[in-house]
Amino acid sequence: MAWFNRGPVVPVLRLSGAIGMVAPLRPGLSIATLAGPIEKAFSMSRERSVALIVNSPGGSPVQSSLLFQRLRQLAKEKDKRIYVFCEDVAASGGYYVAMAGDEIYADASSIVGSIGVISAGFGLDRAIERLGISRRVHTSGTYKGALDPFQPEKPEDVERLKAIQRSVHDVFIGVVKERRLGRLKGPDTELFSGAFWSAAEALDLGLIDGISDVRTKMREIHGDNVRLRVVPMGRGWLASRLRRLPSVSSIAGGEPALSLAFADEVVSAVEIRALWSRFGL
Repeated sequence: MAWFNRGPVVPVLRLSGAIGMVAPLRPGLSIATLAGPIEKAFSMSRERSVALIVNSPGGSPVQSSLLFQRLRQLAKEKDKRIYVFCEDVAASGGYYVAMAGDEIYADASSIVGSIGVISAGFGLDRAIERLGISRRVHTSGTYKGALDPFQPEKPEDVERLKAIQRSVHDVFIGVVKERRLGRLKGPDTELFSGAFWSAAEALDLGLIDGISDVRTKMREIHGDNVRLRVVPMGRGWLASRLRRLPSVSSIAGGEPALSLAFADEVVSAVEIRALWSRFGL
């Protein structure tokens, strides 16, 4: 009977969005929001394959590391092999998470790489000076007010920030070298410059293993009858509640908690939009 001839099941875990930027209405990609779905992906099938789809411009280096570590821990515990598939972009923290894959594939138009660390902000000291506003800051620590955007930038503060960035960058580089051992083909000065590449260029540099999509690759490995089962992702309680509201306008004049949530969501959306825009998306 056909019912008994159903094909093997491969769990598909889709990670899409900025990493660590969690707003009240947007769960985001973090170990807290993804712990359950990650566990589910490694327990819902007897097959040794787990497919991980990554579509992220990056974000928090800590959350990227925690997600990477949990994926590798479960792969080892459950004796599973992780296949990563990059969609629009797997860059910075997105590529860090992709390092959990035993094999990494991308679409021909994917953007891959950006192995680096970035910190961005604004200098508003001249703006408030023109407005006749004085900034009053009192601290009990020498560096407690470092990099205050309303005060002139100090060279020693910038150097301390760059030292931290170098440390975080070194960790990222170490993970890439360990996970892509024997496959990297470019010089360190190019690979770890923070640059990003097309899929074809990333393949030449050894950052990915091929150009393919999840269905094609899983059929090659498990046969044409393979069934891809997407792991369900949860939503935050505020997001679920707002879905039942008649309109966004009701939030502004509604409950204070929802109004604050909407304001946080707007700020978060601007930050996330800036991350994606770096890659022309």
